[in-house]
Amino acid sequence: MATQIAMPKMGMSMKTGTVAKWLKNEGDAVKKGEAVVEVMTEKITNKVESPQDGVLLKIVSPKGTKLPIGGLIGVVGAVGDDIAELLQGAPVAAAAPAAPGGAADGEKVRISPAARKLAEENGIDYRRLAGTGPDGRITREDVEKAIVDGVPSADDRPTLEVIPYEGMRKAIGDNMANSWTVAPKVTHHTSVDLSALLALRKKINNGVKDKEKTSVTDLLVKAVARALEKKPALNATLDGEQIRVLKEVNIGVAVALADGLVVPVVRDANQKGLYEVGKEIRDLAKRARRNKLEPDELTGGSFTITNIGAYGSVDWFTPIINQPESAILGIGRTVERPVVVDGQIAIRPLMGLSLAFDHRVVDGAPAAEFLGILIDLIENPHKIFI
Repeated sequence: MATQIAMPKMGMSMKTGTVAKWLKNEGDAVKKGEAVVEVMTEKITNKVESPQDGVLLKIVSPKGTKLPIGGLIGVVGAVGDDIAELLQGAPVAAAAPAAPGGAADGEKVRISPAARKLAEENGIDYRRLAGTGPDGRITREDVEKAIVDGVPSADDRPTLEVIPYEGMRKAIGDNMANSWTVAPKVTHHTSVDLSALLALRKKINNGVKDKEKTSVTDLLVKAVARALEKKPALNATLDGEQIRVLKEVNIGVAVALADGLVVPVVRDANQKGLYEVGKEIRDLAKRARRNKLEPDELTGGSFTITNIGAYGSVDWFTPIINQPESAILGIGRTVERPVVVDGQIAIRPLMGLSLAFDHRVVDGAPAAEFLGILIDLIENPHKIFI
């Protein structure tokens, strides 16, 4: 008996999902539990498994289709199963531009197998295309024209690789462009002496297994959480006509992936112990790289930290605020530099800090005050815990 493949609910905050990529073609054999399609929310991409053994009888929603929870993606069953009843009310997608014309409702579409496959892979509703082949048959060229919407590329230089601007890459781009557009951002740059924090970290990690050792990021998360307790104006969000100073201190920690970036959230970071924070960060980062995070683990942050110091190439930068938060802290590399200490020149490890904030919510003076509090906590790390 045929069974629907429906858009799953991947977290409490999820309302809709988008078909990101089909892993099987119509007619392919599938096993129960085998991944057949990838679906994407605004935050993550997850694989949807076949509910039974059989054949992928119908791809109802091609790549690019946006569906509500429970929306029909496809149908799996045995060859010859009647799926007409399952298809009733299935959404018609036109995720990419289509040419005018096309078949009338209920009319059989004349399309070549290659054109059909290309259309389904690129989210084209081929039923709306006007074919230019014999007897109105839709050709591969017709589908290719619909994909590019008749606009030729202005750049014909040789390329090493063409990467589709879609999925996680597009979601990141859209979110960053939105943040850059809506938030009048200011960035404060400074350096901080990491000597005392590194010495404390060394003591904490003495005799500890490598996989359980405290990282600099762990300590910075605790320092930022403490600073936000002292200066909660930066733990805020703009909600319509209201600036809401949040009670919960939920720190997002940016994690770089092979094809993008995600920001899992350490909730109530100010109330958790250092070991608990470190363990949670390691777990979130590990599951992020395996695409195993739940959508709810990527929402609800009140402040974000993005640390690119490990690359050893950047001192300061301008991080983009993770909306709807009002501030983000960028961490640069740590470099030994000469500084004046008690009237004497000394060599100290200095780390770059870049605090970007939304000037609609926070002015420059309170942001500078917050940064001063954070510097004091980092340079006197025992204060983080008192």
